[in-house]
Amino acid sequence: MSSRKPVHLAVYDTFADWETGHATAYLARAGYEIRTVGPTREPVVSIGGLRVTPDLALADVRPEDSGLLILPGADLWDTGDDLAPFARAAREFLAAGAPVAAICGAAAGLAREGLLDDRDHTGAVSFYLAATGYAGGRRYVDADAVTDRGLITAGPTEPVAFAREILRLLGVYEGEVLDAWYRLFHDSDPEAYAVLEKAAAAR
Repeated sequence: MSSRKPVHLAVYDTFADWETGHATAYLARAGYEIRTVGPTREPVVSIGGLRVTPDLALADVRPEDSGLLILPGADLWDTGDDLAPFARAAREFLAAGAPVAAICGAAAGLAREGLLDDRDHTGAVSFYLAATGYAGGRRYVDADAVTDRGLITAGPTEPVAFAREILRLLGVYEGEVLDAWYRLFHDSDPEAYAVLEKAAAAR
């Protein structure tokens, strides 16, 4: 049984189920427990129609008990304040030294919370984040994914880069093995598979 702290995956109605799959699959393979966290423990439905019953309600998650909080995009990030409690939870996590990873609309939610004002970050496009009225435009980076002081951000078209940053942050892969993992899933590079096979055999 792994002694690592579990990874918490936020789930809420309209969450983008394709944005976190690479990350959670390879974290689980590396021995991390993935626990889903909803607004309550009532079932939610993803954009793709997947019905998920959360393991925990957000109110029951404490930063000190978590290895990482992952926030996927969702239509609800841009249609009201329904998901603001998750942005506030991200603030608590970061303040406690627990990492957070936000992709797509979740990055905009963190911008509204002020968490991107003083951190390098990325997102869908700069003007999408600018529309939140946040003060962090000068820290926007035109990159596939960005990590700064425990916070990972990525845009909606970069689930593999998002996962790469998560795997790097948690030390699942590093160096040439991490690079090979990214090249395999992002670029379909067959040579990368051999590097991963060799690394797996050496474990």
